[in-house]
Amino acid sequence: MTDSTQASLVPLESERGIDYIPLQQLLIEQNFEAADQMTRELLCRLGGAASEARKWLYFSEVRNIPVTDLRTIDRLWVTHSDGKFGFSVQRKLWLGVSKNWEKLWPKMGWKTGNSWTRFPKQFTWSIDAPKGHLPLSNQLRGVRLIDELFAHPAWDESQP
Repeated sequence: MTDSTQASLVPLESERGIDYIPLQQLLIEQNFEAADQMTRELLCRLGGAASEARKWLYFSEVRNIPVTDLRTIDRLWVTHSDGKFGFSVQRKLWLGVSKNWEKLWPKMGWKTGNSWTRFPKQFTWSIDAPKGHLPLSNQLRGVRLIDELFAHPAWDESQP
């Protein structure tokens, strides 16, 4: 499958007029570190003016992210990693460990023993990373952000 064929598999839909072509291009090139950074910036933009200004997303702002946009971001990650990366992949892993965060972190390569993987140098920015390794979510303020992402209506299959 060529890059142009693969790219056409992901509809770049946005309820907020976001141009997802730059993220798509980074993912096609497997520039996962830059794609991860861009994903954080896009989530902040989608979270609202306050999160965009402070450059980080607060857990209560996750509900501001339209279903369409979160699905687009996720589909780009899933498609261009052959199903290895994406929020939906991480969520499935989390559900697979009965929503146990302490079991999830090592499974995704975010923690080894009692040591957290240090950003950015200790993360694996390639397709060789563990399943669910990317995109990253900052755990310095606890699990509430990723918990909200995993609870987002985008994953509800009854949503259009």
